[in-house]
Amino acid sequence: MSIVPTILCGGAGSRLWPVSRESHPKPFIRLADGQSLLQKAFLRGAMLPNVREILTVANRELLFKTQDDFREVNDGKLATSFILEPFGRNTAAAIAAAALHVAQAHGEDAVMLVLAADHLIADQEAFSLAVSEAVALARQGKLVTFGIQPDAPETGYGYIEANGNQVLRFVEKPSLAKAEEYLASGSFFWNSGIFCFEAGVMLQALEQHCPDILGATATCMTASRAAQGKDFSQIELDPDSFALVPDNSIDYAVMEKSSQVAVVPCDIGWSDIGSWSALGNLTNSDEQGNRINGEALLHDVSNCYIRSGKRLIGAVGLDNLIIVDTPDALLVADRSRVQDVKHLYAALKAQGHEAHKLHLTVHRPWGTYTVLEDEVRYKIKRIVVKPGASLSLQMHHHRSEHWIVVSGMARVVNGDNELFVNTNESTYIPAGHKHRLENPGILDLVMIEVQSGEYLGEDDIVRFQDVYGRC
Repeated sequence: MSIVPTILCGGAGSRLWPVSRESHPKPFIRLADGQSLLQKAFLRGAMLPNVREILTVANRELLFKTQDDFREVNDGKLATSFILEPFGRNTAAAIAAAALHVAQAHGEDAVMLVLAADHLIADQEAFSLAVSEAVALARQGKLVTFGIQPDAPETGYGYIEANGNQVLRFVEKPSLAKAEEYLASGSFFWNSGIFCFEAGVMLQALEQHCPDILGATATCMTASRAAQGKDFSQIELDPDSFALVPDNSIDYAVMEKSSQVAVVPCDIGWSDIGSWSALGNLTNSDEQGNRINGEALLHDVSNCYIRSGKRLIGAVGLDNLIIVDTPDALLVADRSRVQDVKHLYAALKAQGHEAHKLHLTVHRPWGTYTVLEDEVRYKIKRIVVKPGASLSLQMHHHRSEHWIVVSGMARVVNGDNELFVNTNESTYIPAGHKHRLENPGILDLVMIEVQSGEYLGEDDIVRFQDVYGRC
């Protein structure tokens, strides 16, 4: 018996802005123990018995961040594979692509356990027992969903009415009165978005209930590019054919229509971390009900969640607020209005403001860069290049660059010259020169880059060679 945990990793980053962004969505947020929600999802699947590989469906732009997260927690013995989406098409398309891949790679009888990358499950032992029950039902040809024992009349979740493992009906997000009624009945459970089924059974259900989604996804998979790395494999979905896949959730497309659905009621310490209140509740409170993540100095403050990465936060005479500080954005919100944070995100996106998409520290396949200063005719960055990694051979039309190595050693191509730049040394790249930066060492290369010129946008780049397939 083989199990393939399948992690769905996506999201816009709207509800937990400003820590989450479009290019740094909720799965990559680090909790107090230093692990991201994505890493916890990986370990949740990896700790189960009979796991063949961890399959992740993610946006193409998140591949390298995802791999970096996995390398921190994977001992290298567990295979990883990726299905890379050019853009989101909801969970039905993601699960259809995953089921097609698993059926081909492991056989139609392979059991898939679909996990969200941005959920938290506190009780691994209870989760493992629930998975065992779900696998047994999946072996009987069932499409299994996990129903969470509710502990409050939550209006933000869908519900499942059940009798044992039998699903009686799915219910949309209810009013408060209905949610209280569901809680009192004892027969309603939160719809967790965790699923378990044999790959072949899901493919049959997709064919029966939404053949258009399955057909379009199968066509896309055929047209897509597969690649094999040293410790991973990937399928990069063809954007033109993927755009033709209908946008629908697996709940609407299959689960609410099928007569094969079963539910495993469970109490596993589940949360979808859907707001700053939910994330704040993971931090212990002081005697005044404040939850602090970072450094804060408080006077006459109660029932607040304060999070700061670097700066000291001072607060006086506050009650029931959320305060989240990042290097380039500050959120202050009434605790009862945290769901409205998404409106700020939407406004920033509509304005084309970079704060909806990027942090000052930006992850790239080769490492990271952090914007330290950004003015009209100059920009200063801190660049970190991973051991053995290199940037593309490139050229800029409108800016020149000064590179100062802080630690490590750089191999630099500058026009027709190739040179090594050691710690405390520097080099100058004139505008119009082809150049490349590489870290030939075994430690991180850290350098300061000073850009100067009339235009300093990230789109002023012409790539000639790139090992990461960018153009």
